Amino acid sequence: MGDNALMSDVLELEDVSVVREGRALVDQVDWSVKEGERWVILGPNGAGKTTLLNIASSYLFPTKGTATILGSTLGKVDVFELRPRIGIAGIAMADKLPKRQTVLQTVLTAAYGMTAGWHEEYEDVDEQRARAFLDRLGMTEYLDRKFGTLSEGERKRTLIARALMTDPELLLLDEPAAGLDLGGREDLVRRLGRLARDPLAPSMVMVTHHVEEIAPGFTHVLMIRQGKVVTAGPIDLELTSRNLSVCFGLPLVVERTDHDRWTAQGLPLR
Repeated sequence: MGDNALMSDVLELEDVSVVREGRALVDQVDWSVKEGERWVILGPNGAGKTTLLNIASSYLFPTKGTATILGSTLGKVDVFELRPRIGIAGIAMADKLPKRQTVLQTVLTAAYGMTAGWHEEYEDVDEQRARAFLDRLGMTEYLDRKFGTLSEGERKRTLIARALMTDPELLLLDEPAAGLDLGGREDLVRRLGRLARDPLAPSMVMVTHHVEEIAPGFTHVLMIRQGKVVTAGPIDLELTSRNLSVCFGLPLVVERTDHDRWTAQGLPLR
């Protein structure tokens, strides 16, 4: 942790806008993520969720405003020193990884900051960690399977194990349950819940547009609509029918289930 042990903010966006071809993808966003928090970014397609995640990952710089990640302000820091401290699991990552590597190799290469390349001199301790993360994500039976042959759900779980490999201080999950069937989604949500409730796990930010994908243990929600923040704060206070209706532009009723999960439905047409 070093000097950043004193920093309580993992992520601080102040008046951040990203403008592309005259259009604001995100518009005057203020957002602060503290150490140990687990955030969900919720909103319709095209609302700016992925843009926020791309800023948090240091791959996109604000047009206006300041973004500070793990104590370093974008534009004043060498992002290549910052990036190993951020774990990212998302669709975009899957396309960059060699399909012929095994699941174990796919996770192991993360420790060396490479998307490709296999060297024999991997340390035993790294292999043990890779196996432990894969086990935690239910992938032990798949260690020798080629990444390219995996199902969508198996890939997603491999990518999360890979993102944890560098021992990041911030874990970013871009729609981890997208494209999964009901069983795959429930399995992933259960595992994410276990991770979210682990006090040793990094601070987490997950993008989704389904409240059903929010795992137990997530503490905060940011809702975004057309680039503007609708609300941001503790999930118990902010994940309301009113806020969700505003966010998605349609009357919705949200309910919390007995198992610390969420469901949302539109009201029937009269």
